Amino acid sequence: MKVNTELSNVEEIYSDLNSANFSLPNLESFKEALVGFNKLKDQGKVTKNIITLIDFSLSANTKRLWVIDLDTRTILLHSLVAHGRNTGQEYASSFSNAAESYKSSLGFYLTAEVYNGKHGKSLRLDGIEKGINDNARNRAVVVHGANYVSNSFIQNNKRLGRSLGCPAVPVEVTNKLIETIQNKTCLFIYYPSKSYKQLSRLVS
Repeated sequence: MKVNTELSNVEEIYSDLNSANFSLPNLESFKEALVGFNKLKDQGKVTKNIITLIDFSLSANTKRLWVIDLDTRTILLHSLVAHGRNTGQEYASSFSNAAESYKSSLGFYLTAEVYNGKHGKSLRLDGIEKGINDNARNRAVVVHGANYVSNSFIQNNKRLGRSLGCPAVPVEVTNKLIETIQNKTCLFIYYPSKSYKQLSRLVS
């Protein structure tokens, strides 16, 4: 199934989303995610009609990760998610594809294999945008659970904890998230960046 990304259709899909009592992502981030998803679908790169959308324009103290099933137009999961230590404090502002930068990378990823690492069950990511996030695997940018991604950490520190560049999530949602999005599904990290839009071939 290809999802039509004409603006009227994007808005129709967006308004039709069954939020299951979760708040919706912003329309602009959803539109970019859908445009890139369709291109990846056309290229035969994604296996399921599921998008994981992370909106790093939002405060780290709010839930800014959504897993959206495009077949049923349902939000399956809505969660806190960390950005990299050098990407910003409460708000993300600086991104990098470089090793040892401890920054998050924007753009589109394909989820890859599951493994057990120092953070327990984790999910490898392949960044598929050259010069934007294609060092993700070499940098060990993965989805994993972390104790510093929690409401209690926010209460004690005034902001969410930060990773070394990984989109880390609360420990209690890790298994469900990984089981839902593993094996070549689309993950998109959004930020309203002019330089990203100029470089990306998936949202332009």
